[in-house]
Amino acid sequence: MPAIPGEGFLAGVISASAPTPDLIAAARAHLAQVDPLFGRLEAVTPVFEWRLRPGGFAGLARMIVEQQISVAAAASIWARVQAGLPDMTPHALMALDDPALQGFGLSRPKVRYLREIADAHLTGACDFDALKALPDAEAVAALVAIKGVGRWTAETFLMFCEGRIDVFPGGDVALQEAMRWADGLEVRPNEKAAYARAQAWKPYRGVAAHLLWACYGGVRRGEISLTA
Repeated sequence: MPAIPGEGFLAGVISASAPTPDLIAAARAHLAQVDPLFGRLEAVTPVFEWRLRPGGFAGLARMIVEQQISVAAAASIWARVQAGLPDMTPHALMALDDPALQGFGLSRPKVRYLREIADAHLTGACDFDALKALPDAEAVAALVAIKGVGRWTAETFLMFCEGRIDVFPGGDVALQEAMRWADGLEVRPNEKAAYARAQAWKPYRGVAAHLLWACYGGVRRGEISLTA
């Protein structure tokens, strides 16, 4: 997974269904009121926009393609995929054989996972057109039922491709590290602890994640200090 999703996934076109600036501001104020952690982060984190990437089958396929590689490599490979598959649909992908897909720079496991995603849509096991109507937990369950799609991928897809504001990818290492810094902990919280800690941030856990990612990036760049 990318070390800082906010630096890669937040680059995109702002969708009409993205949370509005007013909603984000209200969510930030709420988080600052209910948790001292965000009281501190709110004071040092600039205003941000919620940027969405295209969703559906193509959106999830792109997330699979870009995982576990650098931003530059991801951009290069995805450009080759788009050139070879300008009509990025399950039918179009399944029409190509494995050597053709690997020729775009895709590894064998990623080719296999892309076929699993395409097959899930074609068979109705996971209808991407209907996914938006599902509650968060049901949408995550539908996505992780596809081989090759883990919980982190499902949650970040729902955040960055559907604009869901109460999804929190607790397995994200950057989020865990930002929580450690902000809470002044000696040890980084594990996935279970991160999910438990985030319960207090409902119904804006997605906004909380954005603030924590901003914190992580800001601290790493020396722009934010969390010391007293």
